[in-house]
Amino acid sequence: MAVCPRHRDQAAMRNLPLVSLCASVALLTACAGGPPPAPDWQANAFAALKGYTAAYLSGNTRLADFEFNRAKAEIASTGRTDLAARAELTRCATRVASLEFDNCAGYQPLAQDAAASEKAYATFLNGRWTGIDAALLPPQHRAVVQTTGQGATSVLSAIEDPLSRLVAAGALLQARRLAPQDVVVATDTASNQGWRRPLLAWLGVQLQAAQTAGDKEGAARLQRRIDLVLQTAPKTPSP
Repeated sequence: MAVCPRHRDQAAMRNLPLVSLCASVALLTACAGGPPPAPDWQANAFAALKGYTAAYLSGNTRLADFEFNRAKAEIASTGRTDLAARAELTRCATRVASLEFDNCAGYQPLAQDAAASEKAYATFLNGRWTGIDAALLPPQHRAVVQTTGQGATSVLSAIEDPLSRLVAAGALLQARRLAPQDVVVATDTASNQGWRRPLLAWLGVQLQAAQTAGDKEGAARLQRRIDLVLQTAPKTPSP
């Protein structure tokens, strides 16, 4: 009989990005021979957060809002403000990956009940890295805060998870440490995953740079890419 790889899963959970921790919790609680099955709220919240992320990255705002509200309702049933804070950070991280910055507005009212690691992660996402304790961040983002200056060697390519890579790129932009090669890495990441929303955002950054540099040919090429993505964007149904 197969043995539940509990210790291996626990190690994996520590190494996953914050936005993916719910998945590991769900897997751990479902292992045969382990704790009782996860309660319905946990499975439902995880499914909703996963649906939110997929919809948001694809550019389907209406579906993303629906899924996130569903996740919030499930978490609210527990009265756990710390879990609500984590869910809000999941939303904030996904928005940062798409260069949509709002100071993690949904998280702020819950910040006082968040754990130290969540507080550090919020600081990371908002690009305010002075005095940040890198040890509290997800492992794949610790090296990112240690980069110095615009000319630092890019650390993005070393991040295996595509969403974590885009989150790091957005945080670097917020911290004013983004190097030109990082923009290319972020754009290629979004393109390879077929994530319309962040792809449009990062193509926009490249387009602005090309226009500023007077690169008319490069700007025209980037505009063609943007137009193509916009043609395939999800349509919002009429009420």
